[in-house]
Amino acid sequence: MSKKVKISCRNVWKLYGSNPREFFDRHQGDPGEDAIRSEGYIPAVRHATFDVEEGEILVIMGLSGSGKSTLVRCLTRLIEPTSGKVEFDGIDLLGATDQELIDIRRHKMGMVFQHFALLPHRTVIQNIAFPLEVQGIDRETRDRKAREIIEIVGLHGRDDYYPRELSGGQQQRVGIGRSLAVEPDIWFLDEPFSALDPLIRKEMQDEFIRLQSMLNKTIVFITHDFDEAIKLADRIAIMYEGMIVQLGTAEQLITNPATDYVAEFTRDIPRAKLLSVGSIMEPTGEDVHPDLTVSQDDNVSKIASKVLSQDRDVRVVNAEDETVGILRRQHLVEVLFQD
Repeated sequence: MSKKVKISCRNVWKLYGSNPREFFDRHQGDPGEDAIRSEGYIPAVRHATFDVEEGEILVIMGLSGSGKSTLVRCLTRLIEPTSGKVEFDGIDLLGATDQELIDIRRHKMGMVFQHFALLPHRTVIQNIAFPLEVQGIDRETRDRKAREIIEIVGLHGRDDYYPRELSGGQQQRVGIGRSLAVEPDIWFLDEPFSALDPLIRKEMQDEFIRLQSMLNKTIVFITHDFDEAIKLADRIAIMYEGMIVQLGTAEQLITNPATDYVAEFTRDIPRAKLLSVGSIMEPTGEDVHPDLTVSQDDNVSKIASKVLSQDRDVRVVNAEDETVGILRRQHLVEVLFQD
């Protein structure tokens, strides 16, 4: 059974220029590349269409200037789209009044950005409680909630520290905690770890995975780092010059890139750590090694040494131990050692 759709984005455009709405309407809602360039418009987002399901982590990625941050700001209406439709839990966000939008942001959405934007004159607990203060919640209630979040994000004992007294990773935990204070239905994160050094960044990625296992939030996460995307994402959308050129699992992007750009983007990813046996097997019922089987769900790197120690191809089975294919040793070698 399919999950509930939390965000539905349909044919969203964002054009910059002198009169983008008039230009867009004049071209019947589908201006071509030549028209866009000849009239001096900048297409920050084009034809963006996708859904985000409840509990899913959708990672949007691309190089600088690809449109990923603009797209997320269109989803939250921090930037007004030129055209298109965005629904949140069935609510038309682009048709919402200013007050309705404020209420949705205050009570339903959490946002974390690359720059922590902590209030320097407020302590950890005061920073985390700030969104609840904006909502008019009494101090005792918001402090109690903030202390719960401090425990969740791993800042026990630092309630009364000021941002200047925290490391970069700790400051980002405060930013994450502040965004969780409103118990958001959906969480938007725009390169939240990119300003951190590599070791702290890995620590925060692991922390993020731990939090998601506890909270099961619906998440839209922006990064330009494919390794980070692989680690965090259920699905990945790759953007190029304002367009989503492919959307799928990391395995789908690597095994079946839709464009040369996607192929180049994923070229240096170590496939053995990502691919499943099912993605490289041959679907055949041929009688193969009777004593050795591997699961179609196994990671290739997990079973490589076991398979290569044999002198025959091996049988691939499903969860019911039924034969579903054959894994050829030569094909495995090609996957492991390809240039």
